[in-house]
Amino acid sequence: MGQRKTPPKAKLIIGILLRNAQNFEPICRRLTERFGPIDEILAPFSFEATNFYADELGEKPWRAFVAFEGLIARDELAAAKIWTQGLEREGTTQGLRSYNLDPGIVTLGQLFLATTKDQRQRVYVGEGIYIEPTLYFQNHDWRPFEWTYKDYRDGDYFGFLKAVREKLHLMLKVQGVEARPLET
Repeated sequence: MGQRKTPPKAKLIIGILLRNAQNFEPICRRLTERFGPIDEILAPFSFEATNFYADELGEKPWRAFVAFEGLIARDELAAAKIWTQGLEREGTTQGLRSYNLDPGIVTLGQLFLATTKDQRQRVYVGEGIYIEPTLYFQNHDWRPFEWTYKDYRDGDYFGFLKAVREKLHLMLKVQGVEARPLET
């Protein structure tokens, strides 16, 4: 029989879609108030992977990512999603959002994203939140699943995610957590 144990902590990331790239720094300030200092940034760039957000964020939104210095327990991802939804509501006027915030966690083996939408590959974790395995790490790189969103599948974010994963590995090593890098 296997023994129950708490898995190593993870790095919190937040994918950000912006109506206006000038909102990036104010959003980052709000995020650091809640989640602590940012230690990795993928600066805003034009988002063209889908027009799904056009009605809420305009025809040409901007995409960015941030990761935070500290580590979080994996079961804290749902609470991060709930909090970021509140922040999204603050930035909404007349049904138009200024930004969309998608929290996720990077572990040594996977990227998990939080969502409110149910699908076959998502696991319900409570309070209206589902968690989706979005990418897995194998042979020194991130790999998509068949359901992975197109923009995550394309590899544009892999450099950012590799840097976050490497920081996680070093932090776990310093803490003495047995954390062999999976499939490196």
